[in-house]
Amino acid sequence: MSDFIFTSESVTEGHPDKICDQISDAVLDALLTEDPESRVACETVVNTGLCLLTGEITSKAKVDYIKLVRDVIKEIGYEGSKAGGFDANSCAVLVALDEQSPDISRGVDEADDFNNDLENNTGAGDQGIMFGYACNETPELMPLPISLAHRLAIQLAKVRHENVLDYLLPDGKTQVSIDYKKGVPFSINTILISTQHNPEIDGIKNEEEIRQRIKEDLWTNVVIPATEDLEIKPNIHQTRFLVNPTGKFVVGGPQGDAGLTGRKIIVDTYGGYARHGGGAFSGKDPTKVDRSAAYAARYVAKSIVKAKLAKKAEVQLSYAIGVAKPISILVETFDTGVISQANLTELVKKNFDLRPASIIKEFNLRNLPKQMGGSFFRKTASYGHFGRMDLELPWENVADKAAQLEKASKMFL
Repeated sequence: MSDFIFTSESVTEGHPDKICDQISDAVLDALLTEDPESRVACETVVNTGLCLLTGEITSKAKVDYIKLVRDVIKEIGYEGSKAGGFDANSCAVLVALDEQSPDISRGVDEADDFNNDLENNTGAGDQGIMFGYACNETPELMPLPISLAHRLAIQLAKVRHENVLDYLLPDGKTQVSIDYKKGVPFSINTILISTQHNPEIDGIKNEEEIRQRIKEDLWTNVVIPATEDLEIKPNIHQTRFLVNPTGKFVVGGPQGDAGLTGRKIIVDTYGGYARHGGGAFSGKDPTKVDRSAAYAARYVAKSIVKAKLAKKAEVQLSYAIGVAKPISILVETFDTGVISQANLTELVKKNFDLRPASIIKEFNLRNLPKQMGGSFFRKTASYGHFGRMDLELPWENVADKAAQLEKASKMFL
């Protein structure tokens, strides 16, 4: 199928599930900042007037969880007149945290395939499969639909925080459909933005008039700025532009829907354009390969595309709990590779150390929260974990590794 339309969505930081992701990662940041060896699996639940922290944590750090939760909610924008049934200052915060299972801890501390080497002596924190992906559709080597959906969501939040559009409330979603011809992005077919707003805007109370006002404002202040540097741009006369299709979006956030950590895994990764192993990221310390190995898989895939060894690359890794080395490594290039997939997989095995302790060391995952002033993982919890040109993410910095791969590949050319 060479001609098709592909669609991806993103959500703003005020979406109920994203509130939970940010709180869980703020907890992780706080714990790792004080104790880099912390073991964390923190889940968050939100509903009208309620935030529940649960999960398993083993750490020497002392954290005021209630203050932390309220600070995150406040920074997102749920406070005072814009709280919408979920006020940072008055919502109930319940904490129900246990310690990590000793059975899991034992597998991480002493791997089944150890040999007195730190990297071999740290097992994976769980079994599972992880995927990483990269393609040459955008400068950040991400698929265009999810890249553009994130751009719109980021700009939507920006004009709210800066009061450019002071009637906007925190909850929102974006969705972008891209026309592909011969497998290459050709045009922007549809842009959809659903954004929470005040029930009245500058004296306007009529539902259709409000929707039209929001639509005009979003095109000028969100769509145009978010796409002005792209080669493929939306056209007001050709691109279908949908805003709040139900007519209004006043009740939102946790008052409109309950939220839960780890329920936006496709938003967090590649917008459905590539496969997903099923494991969420937020609230998990680096020994959890759901997170760290997914970052490593992206690092491998991006290095391959950056080295021009393929136009598209998808990398699958699999792990067993308590075992250090990956059970399997697979590289798929969708017939775009310059060398065979077997040779490319061999290159990956020789040039990347994909044991959990090695990944943690390579990306400095335990120490980044402290080095970044107490907040690192939380910044990844909204607007995607990959292709973030606004953040310094070690798994996105592939220049040296790509050069190494390019040099090593010459033996197969």
